Amino acid sequence: MARVIKVVVALFLLMVVLAAAGCSGGSDGGQAPALGRAAPDFQLQNLDGQAISLGELRGRPVIINFWATWCGPCRYEMTFLQEVSEGELWRGQGLVILAVNLGEPASVAREFMEDNGLSFTVLLDSQGEVGMLYNTQYIPMTYFVDKDGIIRNIKRGAFRDSSEIDRFLTKVES
Repeated sequence: MARVIKVVVALFLLMVVLAAAGCSGGSDGGQAPALGRAAPDFQLQNLDGQAISLGELRGRPVIINFWATWCGPCRYEMTFLQEVSEGELWRGQGLVILAVNLGEPASVAREFMEDNGLSFTVLLDSQGEVGMLYNTQYIPMTYFVDKDGIIRNIKRGAFRDSSEIDRFLTKVES
């Protein structure tokens, strides 16, 4: 029962965050993340409490995936992200996957990652600030950032398979 209450509270918080993000569309003075623009820098903690900043990853291609454990399509695509993270092609090019969890406690995200054998980096956006910065109006939503920090592709919704992620990554110069 306590788990259900936590999920309901997390869902409520995320709905508030996403509603706020939806209301702010167009009022950002043209600085919303977009193809060909620099990805907004941010810093969040990973599951171990270590601060990770997007700017520190300059020089490497990055996938930024916004998700939550209660989101069915998010859960579905996680194995595909894992396949890509383990693949020699992109791993050899230094690919970093940042799975930005929206509004859930570290324990919930950690349990999901462990239960599903997922090993890429999870960042905790407990207040939804980075989700709003990236104008994340629904999830999953994924940004593909090149080694120079430029957004080269954006995917709204879940990936069908790992080859779809590979196709999106081909536009990311590494």
